[in-house]
Amino acid sequence: MVIKKAIASSSATLVLLLSACTLGSTADKNATSAEPSPTPTVFEQAFSSDTRGEAAALTLSDEKTTKSFRADNIGISFESTALADARLDPSSSNLDDLLNSLGSPELRFGGNELDRRVFWTSSGESTNKPEQVAVTPEDLKRLKKLVDVTGSTVTMGIPLGKYEPKRGADMAAHTVDILGDSLVGLAIGNEPNGYKVKDVPNGAVRGEDWNKEKYVQQLEGYAKAIHEKRPDAPIIGPDVYDGAWMDAFAHSDVKKKTAISQHWYQLSACESDEVPGRGPEAQNLVDPLAKKSAKKNLGIGKDHADDAGLPLWLEETGPTSCPGTNDTSLTNASALWAADYTLYAARLGVERMAMHSMLGACEGGAPMSLVCDPADHGTQSDTFQGRPHLAAMRLLVPSTGGTFTKTAVEGGGNMSAYTVVKNDGETLVTTVINANDAAKSGGNPVSLQMPKGFAVAKATQIHGPSNEAKNATSVIPAHRLPDDIPYSGATKTASGSASADSGDSELNIDLAASSVTVFIMARK
Repeated sequence: MVIKKAIASSSATLVLLLSACTLGSTADKNATSAEPSPTPTVFEQAFSSDTRGEAAALTLSDEKTTKSFRADNIGISFESTALADARLDPSSSNLDDLLNSLGSPELRFGGNELDRRVFWTSSGESTNKPEQVAVTPEDLKRLKKLVDVTGSTVTMGIPLGKYEPKRGADMAAHTVDILGDSLVGLAIGNEPNGYKVKDVPNGAVRGEDWNKEKYVQQLEGYAKAIHEKRPDAPIIGPDVYDGAWMDAFAHSDVKKKTAISQHWYQLSACESDEVPGRGPEAQNLVDPLAKKSAKKNLGIGKDHADDAGLPLWLEETGPTSCPGTNDTSLTNASALWAADYTLYAARLGVERMAMHSMLGACEGGAPMSLVCDPADHGTQSDTFQGRPHLAAMRLLVPSTGGTFTKTAVEGGGNMSAYTVVKNDGETLVTTVINANDAAKSGGNPVSLQMPKGFAVAKATQIHGPSNEAKNATSVIPAHRLPDDIPYSGATKTASGSASADSGDSELNIDLAASSVTVFIMARK
């Protein structure tokens, strides 16, 4: 059942553009309409209280490192059953608008349903089981319409739940032919190291004798069948978190290996409420331990990718892998984490990254999804909306195409910053994640020391009333800085503006807590 919404398809994108708008919230139906506020023309923050947080000094550089932030570092992973959803067609929903708000995000189709529910057919066969979803060439053609609009590249999962190399090769060949240059990788199976696990929907797909050696044997069988049809088809794998299985893929006889694909979720200790820790608590997303865990686990993938001479693609990730409707993913902390984690992973050397998502309901669906359908659970609409962490990902678009430089952060408490240089050295983009909790302090005085000759052209921000606030992440669109910049620090430059009209290279500004702020700088 599809409920048509009397809303323009661009409305969800506008949610991300309008000042002080909140993602995922529902207005009070009994509220009295207020007079509309004037549209802001300068960057104006909302502080929850006095800015009594620890002062921070940020020193930026325009000297390039070896790591870049690519358009593909922003991406969405969908369950492969979504291929059969008619709303992938740009004429059938606003999904293309949401994706376009992320630049040209990578799209990945896989997930647990790939090996347990997807039934590929190019000849009109009926599915064998009631839980199966038929995927056909027509579905791939619909996907092609979407990627033509968004400019996305695609990685496509080929089912390995049942060993059918002929059927898998047929799906691969159609995918190569239909998607063309948009296709950058075929993944044979999803998380094959978990094929014996029974406590997942639709259960185990292999017996107790399943191991890495049998995986490689079947992987090679599929790859051979695929390359007999399409010799240049790019193969990625193994779509796991386990380094030993990465080695198994890397050392296999599969030709046209294109990338090591890893899966990893920040919070996976589902029964734990320990803070700091890896249980699904909002505080754990912004605790410094989160970065330590990411560095350790993504480092495993990077080491194996480097040993194989292949790039590392993080094909499935997210704030938490815990089942059910865990509300941690709906908090403002999830947005802060998404911005920080995405940039941090790229700086570690991850070249593609996709946040796992679904096209399900906002109420009762998976909260970790970047997008959701506001229609009642069990029904569908043609108007998707973004979760808090979608707003964070959109904030990173100005950094795409840039090369990381060194950014030093002194003081500031729980604060991180990343800078990229782009446009032949004419533009710097700095992203500051202020994860100090707005429930405890309104913000922090920050001194931003820029390389000589640069000035802030625009700033934009997402923020919330606290780290743990749910569905309360608001967006301040990109505007020039105001003439009177709020600053509660002890020292201040002559003008404090570091604008194109001043001679300063230092910006003094109070930054709201529980926020992500992006400064776009240009040479004067």
